[in-house]
Amino acid sequence: MKVAVIMGSISDMPIMQEAIDILKAFEIEIEVDIVSAHRTPEKLFDFSHNAHTRGISVVIAGAGGAAHLPGMVASMSPLPVIGVPIKSSNSIDGWDSVLSILQMPGGVPVATVALNGAKNAGILAAQIIGSHNKSVMEKIIKYKTGLKEAVNIASESLQK
Repeated sequence: MKVAVIMGSISDMPIMQEAIDILKAFEIEIEVDIVSAHRTPEKLFDFSHNAHTRGISVVIAGAGGAAHLPGMVASMSPLPVIGVPIKSSNSIDGWDSVLSILQMPGGVPVATVALNGAKNAGILAAQIIGSHNKSVMEKIIKYKTGLKEAVNIASESLQK
């Protein structure tokens, strides 16, 4: 099982790296590429129509500005798509990206994480895979236990 992490521009890479890093921590195979909905529509069509035939299980698509990439992939692919709205240089405080990804029409779902929330996109992709892969599920449980322990340690340190 593999996750594709795609983005509309290389400028999105610093944000999308967080998804890549968490997926690597869960030892999930990834494929990373730039697929621009506006500048490389033929590549977008090919990717969307064929990702599932190449062993991709989940797509994480990050995009800023008009942010058409996640929705366009979801419109052509049978795979679950997780959209990461990115606050880009031409963005209006990131709201344009959030709304472009969030407000999909019925029949074309895109799971949407917070603005610049690529880490959560990676975790969600891992959870989707983990629902069918015991090894990944165990890593997610361990990760979440670690989050709980970190909060408890911080809480205890405040009480001293």
